[in-house]
Amino acid sequence: MSAPTLTTARLTLTGHVAADLEDCAAMWTDPRVYTMIGGQPRTREDVWIRLLRSIGQWTLFGYGSWIARETATGRLIGELGLIEARRAIEPSIDARSEFGPEVGWTLTGAAQGQGYASEALAAILAWTDARIPATTCIIDPANASSIRLADRLGYRLHTTGTYRDAPILIFDRTAPSLNPGAIAAR
Repeated sequence: MSAPTLTTARLTLTGHVAADLEDCAAMWTDPRVYTMIGGQPRTREDVWIRLLRSIGQWTLFGYGSWIARETATGRLIGELGLIEARRAIEPSIDARSEFGPEVGWTLTGAAQGQGYASEALAAILAWTDARIPATTCIIDPANASSIRLADRLGYRLHTTGTYRDAPILIFDRTAPSLNPGAIAAR
């Protein structure tokens, strides 16, 4: 399976392709992006591996991440979606059968604070809710804007954990009853 295209009022979400590498690599060198996601810029090689992982997850699991671009301009907004990261988090989030994959979002520095994450994630979660009963997400405790967004999306704090020797908040969300036709998928 490959990623379906999702559309919103301002965005087009598509699966990753090799041509996304340069835009994504530039995004991951911006301190506004990586400060709350590991605290270090990503190398072009690391971004390439992320891109390949995103493509492969659709093949293996039937879900994955999307590239979000402004429909009008084609400008990269970010990477958002589902991930099977198999992270070394304590307590483990892999073993919890009642919750499915992680949902994650990363926006370019220029796109932050403009409602793009809410808009894209509403479409992604509508697609997800029709297929997956529950998801989880992890957020740095200092990332107040992502914590607020997670709350608006229906995520509730499950516990505090540890990831890479730092505290991490683990949130869970159960899919509400949604109309699968609420998103525009092509």
